[in-house]
Order: sequence, then C-alpha cells, then structure tokens
Amino acid sequence: MRRFTLIPALTLIATTALADAPEVVAVTATQSGGSWRFDVTLSHSDTGWDHYADGWEVIDADGNQLGERPLAHPHVNEMPFTRSQSGIVIPEGMTEVYIRARDNVNGWYDDRYPVTLPQ
Repeated sequence: MRRFTLIPALTLIATTALADAPEVVAVTATQSGGSWRFDVTLSHSDTGWDHYADGWEVIDADGNQLGERPLAHPHVNEMPFTRSQSGIVIPEGMTEVYIRARDNVNGWYDDRYPVTLPQ
C-alpha cells in the first residue's frame, strides 16, 4: 500500500501565498523638461528566481499606469535596492502619483506608496 502526504505541498503553497509583498521604502521624483525620473527603493524577501520583486509602476489616483520599471532578476543579497526609470510623462496639473510594486509569484499588490510631486 502506498501512502503520500499533502502536508509538505500545502506548506509550500501557504508559504508562497503568505510571502511579504515588495515594500516601497523610498521614492525620489525629478522633473526634467516634459517628463519625470523616478528613483524607487524596494525591499522584498527575494528567495532567488522562484520568488522575487520583478517590477514597479507609477500610477494615478484611478490606477491608470503612467510608467513602469520591470526588474529582470532577483536581488537576494542587495536589499533594499534602488532602480530608476526616466521619461515618465505626468499629466499637467497632477500633484500626486503612487508607486505600486509586484513580484513574479503574486503579481501587482494593492499597496500604494503616495508621492507628492515637487512643483
């Protein structure tokens, strides 16, 4: 009679599902001409290629994407880390945007980091 147990598999699934969301630690927004540069610092419990923070985006209050920065690899030994994206166009008169992060397992998280744009 063969037996198997689901407990280890369920533990793995639960661990993945409950992993911490990428955290936006700091943001600097700099205007240059008609566009903006965002320097975003993230922290995440990257474990390697199987689970890592793989991007951040700039969105407006309605959730419309204004710019995105994909992250192509894990940063296991580099926490927190900062990556930049230039050329993001912010509609005239907009004074606040939000940064939202994602990971390669759970996708985009609902947490929004508010950024007041310098005028």
